Amino acid sequence: MKKLVILIVLSISTICFGQKSIEFADSIRTTFNIPEISYAVISEDSILEIATVGKHSINLPDVANLDDRFYIGSNTKAMTAFIIAKYVEKGKLKWTTKFFDLFPEWKLKSKPEYFNITLQDLLSHRAGIQPFQGEEEDSKIPIFKGTKKQKRKQFSQFLLTLKPVFPDEQNPFVYSNAGYTLAALMVEKVSGKSWEQLVKKAFNKDLKLNVKFSCPENQRHKDTWGHLYENEKLIPVPSNTDLTIDYTEPAGDLNIKLKDYVKFIQPNLQGLQGKDNYLNSKTYNFIHKGIENYSLGWYNIYENNNEFSTHSGTDGTYYTLAQIDRTKNIAFIIFTNSFNNNTI
Repeated sequence: MKKLVILIVLSISTICFGQKSIEFADSIRTTFNIPEISYAVISEDSILEIATVGKHSINLPDVANLDDRFYIGSNTKAMTAFIIAKYVEKGKLKWTTKFFDLFPEWKLKSKPEYFNITLQDLLSHRAGIQPFQGEEEDSKIPIFKGTKKQKRKQFSQFLLTLKPVFPDEQNPFVYSNAGYTLAALMVEKVSGKSWEQLVKKAFNKDLKLNVKFSCPENQRHKDTWGHLYENEKLIPVPSNTDLTIDYTEPAGDLNIKLKDYVKFIQPNLQGLQGKDNYLNSKTYNFIHKGIENYSLGWYNIYENNNEFSTHSGTDGTYYTLAQIDRTKNIAFIIFTNSFNNNTI
């Protein structure tokens, strides 16, 4: 969706806020055959613009609204890093804590190349963990049993028996969904809570958001349908379709309303301006800028005398983008309920 992203971000940042940008977004939606687009432009303390256009599904008359939920895919990574950061501030973890300091009993069956991997290595994709982003490699995963937390633990033990894939001169990091499972395991160990419980505490209880797991429920409620793109056609996907992520939920398995996601991004903007809130400003700066190229849940980009934190997420049926312009202290958020090959 690179073309879509560039068009929307440039248009919203250059034309007047209000009806003109809504009309422009709707024209993009129509041109690229996207059922629904929701977007926001925000500063650290204000919503400069927020709007939604389109409908929940190509096969339904339901009109889009700002209470619609979207699956955010890999934008979950920033939220998992955010949760972990709180336990770093509490002194329960350090960014440099080694995985095997918490799980020394696993060393016997693990590859020695992993013995020194740290929490920040896992969150910045420098730990050499196999990516697990495609069906071919996912098919190699054994069948695990138990609760989601127990399955992630078994999956993690399996990961550490695999050949590592470390960064090199051409690839400063190796993007890995599975690495976030290992990072989540570390915070589960020190907190005594599952990743799901930690999500509910940080976002739903502490920050008063309304974060849910997996895809938005559209069978019992009027809400967004994700859309697959097959044979040059969009296919609506009901929420009871088995598209759930197994074992890598901390890397990409949350859904949220746009107006609640705004409330997650704004503390990040404030923190980057030196203001403490849920986390300390120093923590936000390390999350976003502490490591080159890809920091902790965010791509860390410097170009043309500007700097950005950005990330996108998709499961093939939804697409989301968050881009923070750290130079201008403004953020753009785009949610769609399709991933259309024509927009790449």
